[in-house]
Amino acid sequence: MPPDATTPLHALEYAVVDVETTGTAADRGDRVTEVAAVIVRDGVVTDTFASLVRPGRPIPPFIVRLTGITEAMVATAPPFAAIAPVLHTTLTGRIFVAHNAAFDWAFVRAELDRAIGEVPEVPVLCTVRLARRLLSHLPRRNLDAVTAHFGVSIDARHRALGDAAATAQVLVRLLDLLGQEGVHTWGDLETWFRRPVRPRRAMPGPVTDFRIA
Repeated sequence: MPPDATTPLHALEYAVVDVETTGTAADRGDRVTEVAAVIVRDGVVTDTFASLVRPGRPIPPFIVRLTGITEAMVATAPPFAAIAPVLHTTLTGRIFVAHNAAFDWAFVRAELDRAIGEVPEVPVLCTVRLARRLLSHLPRRNLDAVTAHFGVSIDARHRALGDAAATAQVLVRLLDLLGQEGVHTWGDLETWFRRPVRPRRAMPGPVTDFRIA
């Protein structure tokens, strides 16, 4: 369920998620090999969850090269069903955030449904979608480009926790930019998304206000 329209954005809790997978198609049998969720409220990381996952199917060689996650690493990892209850609890009552959220949400939703037959009703917020509007001057808005713009380093690129932690920092900076736009509540954000996109000039500067509790 969406938050009350008057809820300040900084007062909401965000579960910033990244998944690594065996491929790109959650609806055609690809599975999660690693998942992470970084919880953010008021610019502070309050909790993290991360786990390798035994996918129950082979990991293609090009995925191994991209992520560094090997068959040996997942051989003793829990199946998704074993972590599903904890992940479900972690997501419930929070805003699901990811960079290219449609991809990550499709996999999380499919895995939760398969494992426990229950998917939390959560709002989904995409940092790519935010970046396209707030950073429209950038030629690309993938995670590498946006983190470079904000001066955010990524520890362990293409690993779930590294990418989720970097996306959490990006989210905090984007929420600051929304505030400069006069977007302060969830209702403001919904209205803002309906407005036409305006071209923007560069707004350089690293993240300086991201804190870890």
